[in-house]
Amino acid sequence: MTTKELPQTGFFRLPQIIGTKGNPPLIPVSRTTWLNGVKSGKFPRPVKLGARTNGWRVADIYKLIEDLEARG
Repeated sequence: MTTKELPQTGFFRLPQIIGTKGNPPLIPVSRTTWLNGVKSGKFPRPVKLGARTNGWRVADIYKLIEDLEARG
């Protein structure tokens, strides 16, 4: 999926960001790498959507992808 195909609003769950067996990743890193990146501030912080549900704003992920592509 390219940034042009991303919705402009809403939230992504972690499997949508890092990929699953049937889904290609938006950001190709492991779960541990992603969570460590969130903790260190390298990746955006999640939003609490429910008691046991976190999501990341689509706009934050879109910006992260653009930043990563600019770095090369």
